Amino acid sequence: MEPVYTPVIGFARALFAFQGLRFRITGQENVPRTGGAVMMINHLSFFDFAYVGLAAIPSGRKVRFMAKESVFRHPVGGPLMRGMGHIPVDRDAGAASFRTAVQELKAGEVVGVFPEATISRSFELKEFKSGAVRMAKAAGVPILPTVLWGSQRVWTKGEKPRFGRSNIPISIAVGEPVEVPRGVDPEEVNREVRERMTALLHAAQESYPALTGADLKFLPARLGGTAPTPEEAAARDEADARGRGKARP
Repeated sequence: MEPVYTPVIGFARALFAFQGLRFRITGQENVPRTGGAVMMINHLSFFDFAYVGLAAIPSGRKVRFMAKESVFRHPVGGPLMRGMGHIPVDRDAGAASFRTAVQELKAGEVVGVFPEATISRSFELKEFKSGAVRMAKAAGVPILPTVLWGSQRVWTKGEKPRFGRSNIPISIAVGEPVEVPRGVDPEEVNREVRERMTALLHAAQESYPALTGADLKFLPARLGGTAPTPEEAAARDEADARGRGKARP
């Protein structure tokens, strides 16, 4: 029992039941019952962290997520994030969050990381940053390749949230652990993990109920959907980044 995390999980499960969300979780046995691990996760929606944590519950684990520092400044969300032991990330000064994450991993925690850094507008895997692999290497812990599919239909970039009863199915798959040998190049492991996550994602997409009509906007162009292609999505991300840069004082 944790005074903040445990009741938050209970509230989240009640909310998901109210929404009628239907979770299909595979590979939960790959989450170790003890010891540290880095859970590398694809990023489709604003609620991914809340959903993917369900895969760790059967092993009696709680995932400590790395999240942007601004979330921790929110008057309501901030105390909750700190109370659940999540890790703030300042993108302009990431060394401190890296050290904190490594300490948590060495202490036996499961740390959740979104290596794409931001939500994928194309719903395909973006390029991965190597920080998660470097953390696993520094702490001497394995990586858990993890993917979600369907969460984008609840609330993603550029779309209104669907907080009511939607009965949306959400797939979560945890792959077999990937060890990070001491002398290996982190980029090599990064590529291997991304390949494994691509295979898991494609399998989740293939087994998911067919999307039609207005929901085609949640399907990658590769599968006949109307979501932006990876190239179009990257251009939009770059435009957003330029806009944020101009908005800074």
